[in-house]
Amino acid sequence: MSSATAKVPTAHASKYLQQVCKHWEHNLAVTFDAQQGTVTFPRDARGASWPGDAVVTFSAHTGMLECHIAASEPGQRDGLKGAVERHIDRFAFREAPLTYDWTDSPEHPAPDCKTPPCGIS
Repeated sequence: MSSATAKVPTAHASKYLQQVCKHWEHNLAVTFDAQQGTVTFPRDARGASWPGDAVVTFSAHTGMLECHIAASEPGQRDGLKGAVERHIDRFAFREAPLTYDWTDSPEHPAPDCKTPPCGIS
């Protein structure tokens, strides 16, 4: 699992969250309201073959839009960073480009089940 989070300064977080979610709901699994949004990018989107789906979540806060990417691999995560930035900036054209200061989280490899403890006795 590979993830990253950006806190994007903007006075229009809820507006951009809703616009980008409405845009992506035409061809992706999306749930959203004025404060939260979740978009699932299938592992085989646009001909890719990632090990798993990726999920992007958006949270609107006062003065800031938080974007979180949970992906199966770093390459998938990094590709989605660019997609998120381009799409939000498209809707934020009056103040774009916005500042995306991404923080990558450490990788979380699958547990090594060859050595205990692995949940099996």
